[in-house]
Amino acid sequence: MVAAVAELELPVLDHADPGLRGERFHEVLGDLARRSWLGRTDLGFVVLEREAVMALLRDRRLAFPAVQLLELQGITEGPVHDRTAKGLMARHGDDHARLRRIVSPAFTPKATERLRPRLHALLEELWQGIAADGRCDFVPAVATRLPSMVIAELLGLPGQAARLAQWSADLQAVFSMEPDDRARVETAYLDVYAYVESLLAERRTDPGPDLISTLAALEQDGDRLSDDECVTLVCSVIAGGTDTTAAQLSHAMRLFLEHPEQWETLARRPELAPAATAEVLRFEPITPFTARLALDEVELNGVSFPPGSVLFACAATANRDPEVFAAPDRFDITAERGTAQLLTFGFGSHFCLGANLARAEIAETLAFLAPRMRNPEPDGEAVFGSPTGIYPLESLPVRFEPPPP
Repeated sequence: MVAAVAELELPVLDHADPGLRGERFHEVLGDLARRSWLGRTDLGFVVLEREAVMALLRDRRLAFPAVQLLELQGITEGPVHDRTAKGLMARHGDDHARLRRIVSPAFTPKATERLRPRLHALLEELWQGIAADGRCDFVPAVATRLPSMVIAELLGLPGQAARLAQWSADLQAVFSMEPDDRARVETAYLDVYAYVESLLAERRTDPGPDLISTLAALEQDGDRLSDDECVTLVCSVIAGGTDTTAAQLSHAMRLFLEHPEQWETLARRPELAPAATAEVLRFEPITPFTARLALDEVELNGVSFPPGSVLFACAATANRDPEVFAAPDRFDITAERGTAQLLTFGFGSHFCLGANLARAEIAETLAFLAPRMRNPEPDGEAVFGSPTGIYPLESLPVRFEPPPP
């Protein structure tokens, strides 16, 4: 028998609770997940059980509500609205599948490998800036800087990391901006799209080994990306390839500060960096909730959701399912976690295209720093951002033993 969701008494998650951070965040979610596979929030419903999360994310009757989130803020026209509507995340069904089919070869593990030597060189540069002091705020010193440097390399724009980082912040601000920010954000949208359009024109006549040139040349079964689609995808890389990886790197360092014995193990065995990366992604996914909008009536686990319902797939509980992961609340880079898919990068047709690059950045950073940054300790309180969207750390002061002269 199918029950209408409006008729159910469900546990409530107060997403606006300012104390919903760190360990308490997981304690609250764990308690909810033990009580029910489904919870209620002010914004919609949160799906907590792993199998239901996976079913939700692969259901094509649901779409990411990018445009709807803008319209809730009163943005119903203009450059931000128009570009968001054309973006990959806002597309669904056959239109979305077509774009994914064309661009996927540009984001394979093999395509990422060419960046590894540059990753090491970029980490050397960042390390030289903090090694002698024996202390830093890890967020601005390493976590925020590295991803924008990598995106600059990926796009064939070395030296433009700071510019891309600012544009990324402006493009991401669209879903949480204040009314006074609208003019600034719209200007940033126009600037970045015009800049990428000019780059695309250059790379079509003088291609290189960069992502823009690759996207311009990609073809699948005679189908190619239009200029506008190329520009939109590159802007999506700028917007989505910085803040997310920066947040995951920050939480990685925080977890190792909380588990110093794990850092010592990694320092002795840097070959564990890929496993350590997987454990960080499992334990603290920086997109703990992924929104989906029901385009039609949807039934899930015997519950009916009407069209227009907003459901949040909770990777934070799905990645700690005790039926799948032994001792799921223990952070352990040496644990045998099996082959079960982590849901940190999503699941189904909207699985993150940049997952391979993000994994490489995190693994290279951990393998590089663990043998060099000896005995790291907190040098103050970590400052958590909100877990509602991207779950960042705003500050992570660290002190460590400087390397010998």
